[in-house]
Amino acid sequence: MTAELVSLIDFIRYGASRFSAANLSFGHSHDNPIDEASHLVLSGVHLPPDIPPAYGASRLTAEEREKVLTLIERRVVERLPVAYLVGETWFAGLKFKSDGRALVPRSPLAELIESGFSPWLEGRHVQHVLDVCAGSGCIGIAMAQYYPHWQVDLVDISDAALDLARENIALHQLGDRVEAVKSDLFEAVRGRSYELIVSNPPYVTEDEYAALPEEYRHEPKLGLTAGEDGLDSCLRILDEAADMLADDGLLIVEVGESERALSTLLPEVPFVWIEFKVGPMGVFVLERRALVAHHAAIHVQVARRPSADAAN
Repeated sequence: MTAELVSLIDFIRYGASRFSAANLSFGHSHDNPIDEASHLVLSGVHLPPDIPPAYGASRLTAEEREKVLTLIERRVVERLPVAYLVGETWFAGLKFKSDGRALVPRSPLAELIESGFSPWLEGRHVQHVLDVCAGSGCIGIAMAQYYPHWQVDLVDISDAALDLARENIALHQLGDRVEAVKSDLFEAVRGRSYELIVSNPPYVTEDEYAALPEEYRHEPKLGLTAGEDGLDSCLRILDEAADMLADDGLLIVEVGESERALSTLLPEVPFVWIEFKVGPMGVFVLERRALVAHHAAIHVQVARRPSADAAN
């Protein structure tokens, strides 16, 4: 059957059909089998995702055919995310190395970066920025690429993730403006000051993790789960961020499906939930002054956590 496959379009169509028939889960950068198959096939033959449509008729060599068919089969049988299979993915229009050392880049924060963080940074002077729980470094590196006058620090507790982040820093030749630091949240960068802190921390609950499709089992659990309600990391960030922010600094954090739990836990905190093109995605914006004003209430919740000793 596969002997009839000749062109790029043929293999993309075939891959999409196989993925649909296998009931794969789509959630790592793509939400449908066609985009997933396009990523796999194009990356498999070392082509970018934005090639002109005319290239769809291009014929694959025998070596390329074998490679792409193997990748399609592995995606179906092993349930590996495509980004891990081909070793790369795209975030905010930029290419990043991707493998099992960190989560596959897929945060809605890409939209904020591409849109200039409008309207949140309008009228603000930003020079020093911190990406907390940076993983592969995609968020911090994308910010540095889009805003050439920013100095960006990336922090993560995982040595493996930091190694990948440093490879991505080198890929984008940003070693002069982006630094990757091993840190338990803010621990290793205390004393530094930032006008903007952005974070996509772990926020999956234990129950949610148990129900995730097999594809997510290939990602490091450390980057996904954060306690019974998914808020352990977020609450520590809220508790400590004011000390790291400049007077008019801004905190932006993604908490995904834990949005409701956070709003219920801290109803008095004036979280501003961002509306994205596809709708709400569980990302809030908070001014430093709000963090200061509500620090007591936040700290009470942190102190009640089983991990409270790490936060005090």
